[in-house]
Amino acid sequence: MSSSPNTDALASGHLDDDDEVLSGEAVAIEVQPVGVFLRSLGAAIDMLLAWALFLGYIAVRYWMIGATADAALDRILSVLALVTSFVLVPCAVETLTHGRSLGKLAVGGRIVRVDGGAAGFRHAFIRALIGVLEIYMTLGAIAFLTAAFSARSQRLGDLVAGTYSQRVRTPALPFRVPAMPAGLEPWAAIADVARMPDRLARRISQFLENAPQLLPASRARIAQDLLTEASAYISPVPAAPAEAVLIAATVLRRQRERRALALADDRVERLSGVRVGD
Repeated sequence: MSSSPNTDALASGHLDDDDEVLSGEAVAIEVQPVGVFLRSLGAAIDMLLAWALFLGYIAVRYWMIGATADAALDRILSVLALVTSFVLVPCAVETLTHGRSLGKLAVGGRIVRVDGGAAGFRHAFIRALIGVLEIYMTLGAIAFLTAAFSARSQRLGDLVAGTYSQRVRTPALPFRVPAMPAGLEPWAAIADVARMPDRLARRISQFLENAPQLLPASRARIAQDLLTEASAYISPVPAAPAEAVLIAATVLRRQRERRALALADDRVERLSGVRVGD
């Protein structure tokens, strides 16, 4: 099995710029845009609902008024129904649900700003207004072509409003708790593993998660490099393979942090008389 550049980058703790946004605190947050085909499916659902709303108005109009209505009033009501169905209702739904709609719920997406923040009324109004041209007047042709050639599957309304559709329904990650490697139990009883810098701890965690996907040579090299950095926080460093030492240090540090949290909760309960978590 060969390791790709993306796998090596992930093991080293780096992310592709196209898959992350930078928050206001200068923290890189990994994001997953919704693909163009899922976006098209969600847009088709929303478009059918908008047409159903407009056709429902026509049915109610003929049922209540019939063909005897004033022509000028009928044209005004028809324009209002069009604007309401294709602009006002989609804008209101996205604003009130913070970027969600029935179509987006179906495909697991949500409209957010390009910086990862929640979209507001201005973004929803621009998207709905331009959507009349690119979705309804062209049957989605402009929206599909624009999304197909943009980095985050952004349609024209997204490019103007500064938004994109972020994936919020992702597969559940398997919860795997590493076990202490065999033979290192005596070392764990006397070892001291200090708190590591967040960046180093994150790189070790990412390496251990993706180690089975690496070539043996790359796996051993990265493990040794990480152990060299982490050895300043491990005392003593056992005479064992580098990856086994990293796993043992991770398990030991996790156990001690869990005990520290439990002791802190017990102390709060004794002092306040309130059970933590209630």
